[in-house]
Amino acid sequence: MMSSGSAAVADHGPQTWQAARQSILLVEPTWPGYARPGFGAPPGVAPAGTGIVYPLRAGSGSYILTAAHVVAKAVNIEVVDAEGSRYQARLHSIDQRRDVAVLHVDQVFSPITLADRDLPIGSHVCALVNAFGIGISFTCGVVSATGRSNVGFNEIEDFVQTDAAVNPGASGGALVRADGQLVGMIDGIFTKEADIDAGVNFAVSLPIIEQSLDAMRVDGVQF
Repeated sequence: MMSSGSAAVADHGPQTWQAARQSILLVEPTWPGYARPGFGAPPGVAPAGTGIVYPLRAGSGSYILTAAHVVAKAVNIEVVDAEGSRYQARLHSIDQRRDVAVLHVDQVFSPITLADRDLPIGSHVCALVNAFGIGISFTCGVVSATGRSNVGFNEIEDFVQTDAAVNPGASGGALVRADGQLVGMIDGIFTKEADIDAGVNFAVSLPIIEQSLDAMRVDGVQF
């Protein structure tokens, strides 16, 4: 095989992690009939998830974005920050049609920065997620497709597809571009065999997240 002597260089790296990490939390729901988080999740649902500190105006505390299916049936929700400190969270609002939920915590965290434009297919992206519930990890890939719908996860869909590795516990995590700005919220893994990464992973697009928040406001939810 001939080579031109040059190769594509990824523009993500440690700076991507550093830009976004402080805005990513573990989300640990407690399910009915259990005394502590991490046990008793419904079949097909990971016992923990991920949350994104979202830039919504808060009189006090912070708003945390996560996937609705992570917390919909929880009787108690806790979040854990980068230093391992644990905080009580309250379910502020939920949109199951788009699989978006908003939590509120009294603690003030650094919100993530939102991307100001869509990424073209082939752009480098990274996922910051609580894979398998063992802590926040960092995986990278590319935008494989945009505008994915009729996938079958949610009633209303507009997904960014990526090959960045995603596994159970990643739901609610951040898909960011190389500068750490948010482009989507990790939501689903497309697989026919088992709920493990197969390189076909989906993030709720930023426009759908904003659409969901607007729908919540119409319903009287205040942020």
